Amino acid sequence: MIPSVLPTYNRAPLEFVKGEGAWLTAADGRRFLDLGSGIAVNALGHAHPALVEALTSQAQNLWHVSNLYQIPQQQALADKLVEHTFADTVFFTNSGTEACELAVKMARKYFYDKDQPEKVEIITFDGSFHGRSSAGIAAAGSEKMIKGFGPLLPGFVHLTFGDLDGVTNAITEKTAAILIEPVQGEGGIRPVPDAELKALRAICDEHGLLLILDEVQCGVGRTGKLFAHEWAGVAPDIMMVAKGIGGGFPLGAVLATEEAASGMTAGTHGSTYGGNPLGCAVGCAVMDHIADEAFLAEVNRKAGLMRQKLEGLVADHPEVFEEVRGAGLMLGLKCKAVNADVVKAGYDNELITVPAADNVIRLLPPLTLTDEDIAEAVSRLEKTAAQVEAS
Repeated sequence: MIPSVLPTYNRAPLEFVKGEGAWLTAADGRRFLDLGSGIAVNALGHAHPALVEALTSQAQNLWHVSNLYQIPQQQALADKLVEHTFADTVFFTNSGTEACELAVKMARKYFYDKDQPEKVEIITFDGSFHGRSSAGIAAAGSEKMIKGFGPLLPGFVHLTFGDLDGVTNAITEKTAAILIEPVQGEGGIRPVPDAELKALRAICDEHGLLLILDEVQCGVGRTGKLFAHEWAGVAPDIMMVAKGIGGGFPLGAVLATEEAASGMTAGTHGSTYGGNPLGCAVGCAVMDHIADEAFLAEVNRKAGLMRQKLEGLVADHPEVFEEVRGAGLMLGLKCKAVNADVVKAGYDNELITVPAADNVIRLLPPLTLTDEDIAEAVSRLEKTAAQVEAS
C-alpha cells in the first residue's frame, strides 16, 4: 500500500523538532551537528534571530498579494541583488527548479527577438544538476533523472565536464547559450577552475552566446564570495539563484543583464507565489548579513580552518577517504568506502552529511558555524571514519 507521502525519497529514520545555529534536535532528544544545512539552504543556520524577526514581523502584516501589484519587499530585495551583483534586473521564483525554467526561456526568447529563432540549443555538462522539471532533467541529461520521463524537452547538448575543446566544437548556428554550475554540487563537489570559467566567458563573447550560471547551490556566500563566479573575475548574462537566498524560506531568483532579459516583457512569464512579501522580507534579511564583506571574510577564514582539519582527517583515514575537494564552505570528502555507509555511520555519531555523485559526501554547514562547531564536526567525522573502518 502506497504511503500518504509519495515515496520518492529513501528517507533516513530521523525526525527533527528544533534547530538552533548549526544544531538540530531530534524527536528523541539527541542533538545532531548539521553539516547539510537542508542541502545548502540554511545559510545562516537554524532559527537565526534576524530571520525569525523578519518572518514574524512581516507575517503580522501581509503574507501574499500576487504580482498583479507593487510589492515593496520584492523591490527592496531586487535592489539589493542588483547593487551587489552583475545583474540589472531580477525575477523571483519559489525554487531553483523554477529559476532553471525561466533561464532557459529567457535565453531562447532573447534570440527569437533578435530574429535568430533557430538559436535554441544550450550546451550543458555531465554531472550537472539543474532541478527536476522538464527543462532541468533535459539539461542535465543523466539516465538517473530522465529514465521513464520521455519525451524529453529538446534543445540541450551534453558535453564532458571540463572539455573546453568540446565546447568550441559543439557550437553551431543553433547554439544559444552555455549553462554551467561554477561548483557542481550533486555531481560531487566539482569546482570549475577559474581559467575554465574565464574561457567559457570568452567563448560566449566570441560566438555571441549567453553564459548562464547555475548558482543555486554554490551561491549566496557558500564559497566565500557572494557568488562563486566572482572568484574567476567573470560575470554571466543570466544566473539562477535559490537555496541560501531564503535562508530556509522557499525562495529563488533569476538575475540577468538588461540585454539578456530584453525579451521578457509583460505577459512572457509569471509566478503566483514568487517574490511575495513574506519570502522577500526574509531574503532581505539574508542579504543584509551575507553580502557584508566582514561576514564573507569570516566564511573564508572558517573555510580555511575546516579544510585544514579535513586534510588531516583524510590523511589519518586513507581507507575511508581519498581527498578533500570544493571551495569555501562547500566541501566534499571523496570516499574510498561507500559514501552512503559513511553518511549512515555519521547518523550514529549524531552528524548530518549529504551524499553526492562520484562517491562523495557533501559538507555544507551553516555559514555561521563557530570554530568550536568545526572542531566538533571533525571529531565526529573521526568517530564516523573509525566506525566505518571497523565494520
